[in-house]
Amino acid sequence: MKLIKAEIIAIGDELLYGQIVDTNSHWISQELDLVGVKVVRKTTVGDNRTDILTAFAEAEKRADLILITGGLGPTQDDLTKPLLAEYFSCGIVEVPEAVEAVTAFFKQRGREITPLNILQGHLPSCCTYVPNEVGTAPGMWFEKNGTYWMSMPGVPHEMKKLMKDFVLPKLPSLFTLPVIYHKVLKTVGIGESWLADLIRDWENALPEHIRLAYLPSLGQVRLRLTAFGSDREKLESEVAKQIALVLPQISNYVYGYDDETLESAIGILLKNSGKTLALAESCSGGYVSHLVTSIPGSSAYFNGSVVPYHNQFKQDILGVTAETLKAHGAVSEETVREMAAGVRKLFGSDYGLSTSGIAGPDGGSAEKPVGTVWIACAGEGFSEAKKLQLGQDRLLNIQITAVAVLNLLRICFIQNNK
Repeated sequence: MKLIKAEIIAIGDELLYGQIVDTNSHWISQELDLVGVKVVRKTTVGDNRTDILTAFAEAEKRADLILITGGLGPTQDDLTKPLLAEYFSCGIVEVPEAVEAVTAFFKQRGREITPLNILQGHLPSCCTYVPNEVGTAPGMWFEKNGTYWMSMPGVPHEMKKLMKDFVLPKLPSLFTLPVIYHKVLKTVGIGESWLADLIRDWENALPEHIRLAYLPSLGQVRLRLTAFGSDREKLESEVAKQIALVLPQISNYVYGYDDETLESAIGILLKNSGKTLALAESCSGGYVSHLVTSIPGSSAYFNGSVVPYHNQFKQDILGVTAETLKAHGAVSEETVREMAAGVRKLFGSDYGLSTSGIAGPDGGSAEKPVGTVWIACAGEGFSEAKKLQLGQDRLLNIQITAVAVLNLLRICFIQNNK
């Protein structure tokens, strides 16, 4: 089955300047993926005649479907409409139905229409007029040599309306659409290159219609399997078999699938087992607590937290001894172990987690440079600690610490509940 390829062209200087974030292309890609159309390129181009025409020509070589957003306003810097007319070698003419729609739009809102607004109803003679029920700039549909084009406003709600009402319903009549099925495995605690080495033989043996992508993020790597075909149930079954083959090699690192997060996976473990958690956060400043409590129903397993930033509070609230702090310092294995045990006792929890470190950018030393972090997990009859050596970026250090300490809890839970 032929793979249907689409290209998205987003037009506007404001996108290149960073004044507006292009959420349109992201949304369009998601919608096309659901119906089996593969986006092969996203292009952002400014309000420049040569650049826009070049983008049109290049897209036509690659794609079966070209979706354009932006540049349809009534002012001189909006070039999409005249350049589409130029590209397709046709003139711009008044479309009475379009003019009526624009006039009615302004009248319904008690606003006076100007000659400039009326020009919104003038369109390339070679396009099919597509009414915009929620805005003034109409959609324009073009067909040329088996390639289909749709030009839409850049205003997100207007674009989405045209996509849902016109473009997406039209695609099945134009193309034999394949099924594209994705399944994502979520891993934590192993780097991308190590993971790739571990599963190289399995990856090399994947069928041609199933592809693997590595999607790394802070402390985690997502493995996305994408299958192409005509039968969704068959693809789901084939992908499930491939996952069953690779899981024995990476099960220690897999915490979930698809949209599941590490904090939600932790929540499921705790809730299903009737266990509870408490947190003592120094360098992470409450960020781990934020992640844990972002999950609905977390009150069933999360007892509470403290942020004992200064050593006196580590002593007074958590029971860390003055001798430990004097001998080893706040950023040490000994201190985080006592913090984890102390917060567990304070809140009467099954598990206590703790963090202490030098998040940066200041405060480091030769012995303990910026990015030095200790984390710990304490439970009934056990205590585990781990040292992290991170970088100079304060926010990144906090985020990576959060992932690491939640993963430490996951590992401790598995080891102590076998």
